[in-house]
Amino acid sequence: MYLGLDLGTSGVKALLIDEDQKPVASAAGALAVSRPHPGWSEQDPADWIRVTEEALSQLKSSHPDELAAVRGIGLSGQMHGATALDDGDRPLRPCILWNDTRSHAQAALLDADPRFRAITGNIVFPGFTAPKIAWMRDNEPDLASRIAKVLLPKDYLRLWLTGEHLSEMSDSAGTSWLDVGRRRWSGDLLAATMLDESHMPALVEGSEPAGRLRAEVATRFGMRAGIVVAGGAGDNAASAVGMGTVGEGHAFVSLGTSGVLFAANASYLPNPESAVHAFCHALPQTWHQMGVILSATDSLNWLAGVTGRKASDLTDGLGEDLKAPTGVLFLPYLSGERTPHNDAAIRGAFAGLGHESGQAAMTQAVLEGVAFAIRDCMEALKQAGTRLDRVTAIGGGSRSRLWLKTIATALGVPVDLPADGDFGAAFGAARLGLIASEKADPLAVCTPPATAETIGPVQHLTDAYSQAYARWRALYPAIKGATT
Repeated sequence: MYLGLDLGTSGVKALLIDEDQKPVASAAGALAVSRPHPGWSEQDPADWIRVTEEALSQLKSSHPDELAAVRGIGLSGQMHGATALDDGDRPLRPCILWNDTRSHAQAALLDADPRFRAITGNIVFPGFTAPKIAWMRDNEPDLASRIAKVLLPKDYLRLWLTGEHLSEMSDSAGTSWLDVGRRRWSGDLLAATMLDESHMPALVEGSEPAGRLRAEVATRFGMRAGIVVAGGAGDNAASAVGMGTVGEGHAFVSLGTSGVLFAANASYLPNPESAVHAFCHALPQTWHQMGVILSATDSLNWLAGVTGRKASDLTDGLGEDLKAPTGVLFLPYLSGERTPHNDAAIRGAFAGLGHESGQAAMTQAVLEGVAFAIRDCMEALKQAGTRLDRVTAIGGGSRSRLWLKTIATALGVPVDLPADGDFGAAFGAARLGLIASEKADPLAVCTPPATAETIGPVQHLTDAYSQAYARWRALYPAIKGATT
C-alpha cells in the first residue's frame, strides 16, 4: 500500500492505493482560510496537522490493515505559502498563503532586481514566498528577526511526519529563491531577503526519499516506523503526476479554486515576460510551464454566495447546450490576477449588464470569463514556446459539462475527460511515494488514465466566442486603475 497526503487550501485528503495503483480508501478533513484584512489570506499550520490527524484517524478506523501495510508516503501541497519557524520549529505567525496579495509592493521591488527573473525564470509574483518574507521584514521586524527556517506548507507537514527540514524542486520553484534551471537554491536571491541557505530546507527530487516516518506518528496510526516519505510535489505538479502529464506536449486544465493550464516540458523554457510560470517538475530533469488564474471555481462560488444559490443549481439552470455569448462580460479578478497581467490590485467586474440581464446571463458570463482567462493563459504559453492541440480537464469544475464545452470553444481545442477515477494531487503524491519507496521507473508508474470522453469546440459558435474574447480582452486595460 502507498499513501498520498494532499494539503490543499480548503482541506487535507489522504488516499491509499495498492501496488496496482488502484485507489483503496480515502479520507478528508476541511480547512478554513482567515482573511483578517482585504487581500490577506492565512492559515494556522497547527490546523494542517490537526486535519491530517483527522484524516489518518478515519483511515485507521475504516482500513487499519491497509494503513498498516503502507510502504511509502508521498506529499502534495498548496504552493507558495510562507511558513516562518523559529529555532524550535514553532510557527512565528499564521502562514501567509498563495492567494495573499499583501506583499505586492515588496514583490515589485524584488522583481525590479534583474537577477530574479534571470535566475528563477519567473516574475516575482506577490503570491510567491520571497516577497512575503520581505513583507515581514518591513511590517513585522521582530518576528522576522527570529526566522530560523522557512518551509512550504506540505514541508511543514513533512516536518511533523519525519522531523526533517526537506523540500523538493517543484514546490521550491515557486518561492522566487530557486535557480530553476540548475535545480538548487540561489544564495544571491536568498540574500536579497536577508536569508541564506541555512534558512532553507535541503532539496531532493520529488520522486526521491525525503525522510522517514517517525515512530511516534507511526504508532499512533498503526503504521510502520521508518517507512519512506517521498519528496512529493506542489499541488499542480502532483496532479500532473497523477494524470500522467509528465512527457513533452502533454497538458491539462485544472478547474479548482484557482485555474491552471499546465504543460509538461522536457527542457527548461523560461519566458517571464509572458507571466507564465516555468517551474521544475516533480520528476528529475523535467520542467513544466503553467498559466495561472487566481479565481476559477471561486468565481462561480462567489456568484452562488451573492445569489443565495448552489453553484450546481446556477449551471444547471443554463441547460446542457452551449449558447452564444449574450454580451454580458465578466472579469474573474476577484483576488487580482497572475497570468498574463501580474496585477495584484485589479478586481473583477461585470460589463454589458442591462435590464434584461438576469441570473442566467450572469452565470453564463462567469463561465465564459473563466474560460477566456484560461484562453489568456494559452496565448501566454504560445509566447513562451508551447503550443497545445488538446488538454485534459481535472478539478471540481470539470464536473460541469457545460463549462467544459465553454472552455473547448473558447480555446479552440478538444478537452479530454478522463475515465472515472481519482487522478488528482493525492493520487500523484501516492505515486511518488510508490516510486521513492520501491525505486520504481517514474515513467512506468506515471501513465495517463483512459479517456472517457472528448468534448470538442462547438463549431458553429467558435466565431462568436472569438469575437467575445476580443471584447473581453479589451476590458482589462479599460478598467485598470478604476477598481483599486
